Amino acid sequence: MKKIVLFAFIALLSANSFAQKKKTSTKKAIATAGLAKVDNLVAEVKAGNFQVTINENGKPKDAMIVKAADGTFAPMDCKLSSFTAGGTKLYLLTWSEKSGAKTDLKTEDITTIYSVVYEIASKKQVFSNTQMTNHITEKVFLDKLKNASETQEKIRREGFEFKLNPDGSISQKGKTQENKYTYDVAKIEYVPAKKK
Repeated sequence: MKKIVLFAFIALLSANSFAQKKKTSTKKAIATAGLAKVDNLVAEVKAGNFQVTINENGKPKDAMIVKAADGTFAPMDCKLSSFTAGGTKLYLLTWSEKSGAKTDLKTEDITTIYSVVYEIASKKQVFSNTQMTNHITEKVFLDKLKNASETQEKIRREGFEFKLNPDGSISQKGKTQENKYTYDVAKIEYVPAKKK
């Protein structure tokens, strides 16, 4: 019985070693794929910059630098979408970044959400919004000798929540205030909406 098991084991090993191996590809990727694409625009990290590249006939024509990026820059949930405001076609670029700090007694997880609106014909940024959420977990001692402790959690929010309305207007909402903006074609920017 042992000889049969040993023979089957050797047969499986030899069959596996003579199996056809996958051929390796000789082509290398020329450029990394963009993070987000819409129409002729691509959001990408290139040459040390996070940028929106404007393509013409499939080739890069121009680029708008969003921000300088180092080797550790990794935007998450990157989205690029088009919409119309005041009869003008605009583009919304949104992405988030995570960072944090950790010590023996305190941990901070920071999520920052960026929303930027561009007018491509004039290559201009017409609106920008930043919202930060900080989740703090902290160990707090209840006595002077540090014998008893408890873990406390807090969530701190800074900035405004960004909302793009169907008519192309923008709403920013905070705890105590709400701002509304409409697109002014003559100024090529968003201006505070007039109250009715």
